[in-house]
Amino acid sequence: MLRKTLLALAIASALVACGKSAKEPEKAGASASASASAAKDDQKVTLQMSPEDTLTIESDALASGPVITGSIQPERRADLRAEVGAIVIQVLKENGEQVRKGDVLLRLDETSIRDSLTSAEEATRAAEQSLAQAQRMYERQKTLLASGMVSTTALEDAEVRRNNAQSDVAAARSRSVSARQQLTRTLVRAPFDGIVSERKVSNGDTAQVGKELIKVIDPSSMRFEGTVSADKIGVVKVGQPVLFRINGYGDKPFNGKIKRVDPAANAITRQVEVLVEFADSNRPGVAGLYAEGRVEAQSSNSLMIPPSALVQAGDSNYVWRVKGGTLAKVPLTIGTRDERSGRWQVLSGLQAGDMVVRVPASGFKDGQKVQLNTPKAVASATTQKTSGK
Repeated sequence: MLRKTLLALAIASALVACGKSAKEPEKAGASASASASAAKDDQKVTLQMSPEDTLTIESDALASGPVITGSIQPERRADLRAEVGAIVIQVLKENGEQVRKGDVLLRLDETSIRDSLTSAEEATRAAEQSLAQAQRMYERQKTLLASGMVSTTALEDAEVRRNNAQSDVAAARSRSVSARQQLTRTLVRAPFDGIVSERKVSNGDTAQVGKELIKVIDPSSMRFEGTVSADKIGVVKVGQPVLFRINGYGDKPFNGKIKRVDPAANAITRQVEVLVEFADSNRPGVAGLYAEGRVEAQSSNSLMIPPSALVQAGDSNYVWRVKGGTLAKVPLTIGTRDERSGRWQVLSGLQAGDMVVRVPASGFKDGQKVQLNTPKAVASATTQKTSGK
């Protein structure tokens, strides 16, 4: 009896399992059918777009040329150094302060130099007195010689003493002038209108001759001091426009013009220095910033596309083209970027007159239907015009 019961349970379990196995393929098939149906539904959904959501690809001028890199530096800059050895008494200007030509920037100790000037002036006075006495003696000897009271030798000796006295006066005056110049050099003045860019010393420092004291720059004389690869220098000419960007100013473009091209390349880097002056008043007030741009050596017509319409995914680039009321994903091959407008050059994938989505969305589907809606204002005007007829 027990054996028959166990056999009946085993048969029942086998039947249940067979029923489940038969239902699972049915569920899998139903799921696949639902996914395919959902995909078809997505393609059946019609996108509603206005003319402002699309743009037409057109050919435009593309400026191209060699890349230029460098930094922003002032043309007028002065590294003021100590011309006399003395102690720094007072620093009157700090970094960033504006100065006018002739303003005193710092003072050096003048005690020993003033003593030297006083000594030189006293020596000059003594030499002048000796010269006056020697001149009187010479005139007296000349008178006595005419009366026959002295010999010619005495007159010649008097003349030699007078000439020596004249030499002593000239040497003493030279020392006085030198000491006076040294005294004026204890006051370090601004050579032109500008800004203090770097202070090298503080009160109490010892300034030896040639030591850097303070730097002054003229911010209105900023220029782009860049370099160009030697193998590209053949197309660079004086007067060509340059468009560049400066580190710290974001994507703000700056316009320049080549002022001078160095006639010799650097022996180590094989780069040629190029000086670029700003073409307008739009210029930075900070020196030493890194800058990079492009010399607009030549211009050509090419298809251009704005960065908002371009989708970049890794190494691939594509756009969404609207043609015949259908949305299509079109791979692109892009070239150089126009620094002036920010648009990219289209090498292949599109033709002039193609319509693309201005700002693509992430949910677009290839083959999806698109309907371009006419603006209400235009539609109402068209309706009124029709009804008037």
